[in-house]
Amino acid sequence: MCGIVGIVGQSSVNQTIYDALTVLQHRGQDAAGIVTVDGSAFRLRKANGLVKDVFEPKHMQRLQGNAGIGHVRYPTAGSSSASEAQPFYVNSPFGISLAHNGNLTNTVELHERLLKQRRHVNTTSDSEVLLNLLADELQQSTTDDLSAEDVFNAVAKVHDITRGAYAVAAMIIGQGLVAFRDPFGIRPLVLGKHETASGTEYMIASESVALDAVGFEFMRDVAPGEAVYITLDGELYTRQCAHSPSYSPCIFEFVYFARPDSTIDNISVYSSRVNMGTMLGEKIKREWEDHDIDVVIPIPETSCDIALEIARHMDLPYRQGFVKNRYIGRTFIMPGQQERKKSVRRKLNAIGAEFKGKNVLLVDDSIVRGTTSEQIIEMARDAGANKVYFASAAPEIRFPNVYGIDMPTTNELIAHGRDVEEINNLIGADGMIFQSLPDLIEAVRKENPSIKRFETSVFDGKYVTNDVNQEYLDYITQLRNDDAKANRSKDIGTNLEMHNVCHP
Repeated sequence: MCGIVGIVGQSSVNQTIYDALTVLQHRGQDAAGIVTVDGSAFRLRKANGLVKDVFEPKHMQRLQGNAGIGHVRYPTAGSSSASEAQPFYVNSPFGISLAHNGNLTNTVELHERLLKQRRHVNTTSDSEVLLNLLADELQQSTTDDLSAEDVFNAVAKVHDITRGAYAVAAMIIGQGLVAFRDPFGIRPLVLGKHETASGTEYMIASESVALDAVGFEFMRDVAPGEAVYITLDGELYTRQCAHSPSYSPCIFEFVYFARPDSTIDNISVYSSRVNMGTMLGEKIKREWEDHDIDVVIPIPETSCDIALEIARHMDLPYRQGFVKNRYIGRTFIMPGQQERKKSVRRKLNAIGAEFKGKNVLLVDDSIVRGTTSEQIIEMARDAGANKVYFASAAPEIRFPNVYGIDMPTTNELIAHGRDVEEINNLIGADGMIFQSLPDLIEAVRKENPSIKRFETSVFDGKYVTNDVNQEYLDYITQLRNDDAKANRSKDIGTNLEMHNVCHP
């Protein structure tokens, strides 16, 4: 999962983009980049690292201009080379720079199409493929100045030939900012504005929290299939560019990725997580009527609000039993089982007094490989817990994600082909329980009943784009397993891969 930002302002936007990216850092910790438009030139800085480390004062001073885009990259199964950091750039037509969150599922086909059109793709990233597709369609305009009609026609053609998930921000020199979202709305994108004495400034971002952080007013979510065009003069144009758009936002955004203070598709992430706690608490009371649980303890941080609601429903004490080191990255995306195991101990430390002699219910947002869960249960026992039960706010993750979350391959998912008892035995719990998929959907939909469908493929194997077959899943299995990751880290960029190296 990546984070994107785009701004057309009335004054220099470099600091605003920087500040917005810092609050989207949870969406990508591998690399960061900003490009601004300074007259007829792009000013670009991108590198591996956190936002605070990539942009030094000397870089910020060079990032001049009243419009620009920014990106934070999430580590993935692909290359971590700095050359694959975003935004990407092409010089024709006009000069276009693009940042992308998502994953295209027909990248190989699109790459072959570009080769026939004599367009060169320099990296393994599907984001660069997407940039060249957009550039090629914009090239069809016969005028020196793009009209909104030209832009929307180009985006419509991109929709026609592209499959998968994408939220995009693209800056065109001398013209303006283009942003668009895939026809299913799988990846999030919001629009905001800020009134100044000189006029209205506009901003797009992956989450509403980025608008809040820099003083922009939330206007609305960009609709599935919709394109937004903001000229450098501050004129705003929008149009639906997809033939049959339908809302199917990724439900895992609400389970894990998005910040709790964000609102996505008119759904409060915080409220949806409280609802998850309510639903799971009711299920635990119903199925474990004679439980002997003494205390509810979250595995920080995403599950804290969920665990608090479970404790309230079960009339049990809620305690913070783990202290989190905030400087360790997310473990389920780390390459190699041994590295993931070591990082769990560096990431969390147990408070012995909250475990000693107690029967504890640990609550997590989800279970992916099970590596983290097994280690945490062992830590709880080492801290003196009598019994350790485990609850997951999400259902069993049985299938890989193909829309921008670098989840493990099928054979690395602990729940694939296993029932709850088998999973429980593998992670070493005294008992475990998962949220049901209908309850999870209801918990999120409760905040916006107008959304009839969510992207839930990691739980049920139903891919909303209807173009994912076993052949594709087998291919990404070859690309995503730990051995493949290790090999690619030694030999970067030798083959085109079917996934975005920024993803998610």
